[in-house]
Amino acid sequence: MSPPASTWSNRAVKRTERPEGTPVGRRVVLGLLGLGAAGVAAGPYLQRAQDAVTASDPTGVTGLLPGGGVFRYYSVASSVPTRTAETYTLTVDGLVERPTSHRLADLQAMPQQRLVRDVQCVTGWRVPDTPFEGVSLAHLLDAAGVRPGARAVSFSCFDGTYTESLTLEQARRDDVLVALKLQDAPITHAHGGPVRLYVAPMYFYKSAKWLSGITVTDAVRPGYWEGNGYDVDAWVGRSNGRDDAPTS
Repeated sequence: MSPPASTWSNRAVKRTERPEGTPVGRRVVLGLLGLGAAGVAAGPYLQRAQDAVTASDPTGVTGLLPGGGVFRYYSVASSVPTRTAETYTLTVDGLVERPTSHRLADLQAMPQQRLVRDVQCVTGWRVPDTPFEGVSLAHLLDAAGVRPGARAVSFSCFDGTYTESLTLEQARRDDVLVALKLQDAPITHAHGGPVRLYVAPMYFYKSAKWLSGITVTDAVRPGYWEGNGYDVDAWVGRSNGRDDAPTS
């Protein structure tokens, strides 16, 4: 499915108020997918018309219509505020020894990791050989000091609506990033920037856009789409009733 300098701080972070977006139901999404599939034969004419509609669609649900080898803009909120290098903050809290707040410059100063994988959306589209670059999620968890009893990680986003989750074991994989770059350029707002999650081996709805919070928890807290029927463990080709080729 496709959606952030000072030194590190151990002080408690006051979260800014975030407007609550209007959620988009799964029935609406699937209806749009069916409409898109019915019109595939229209070829490039449909694609040009779809792109024109997508560009002016505030919800982004039209971004789920089929397209070949390209990303589709998607958001479950009616609007998403913009965050700049000066206003962006990523918090790491929950069952950790050192709750921390990171500015964009802090994340950029950390060791960076680059992954090149296919991106697979659960709705069917795929973007091959896509470079993502950022900070290993495991690095941020280690820096915060995960406490005994921790079993999972929850993610919140500054769109005010979207959430995601991973088990702690999944979060510590070396192909899970807090991503700052996409296709070797800073991640744009439309693609979930300036900071988003990237979970390479799972369907793209696990790679939460507009990432603002990482919370270590004692159990998995299903995210937005899991609450609407998608699998919590979203391995590409081994979940959601799909048999797509693995992405990593």
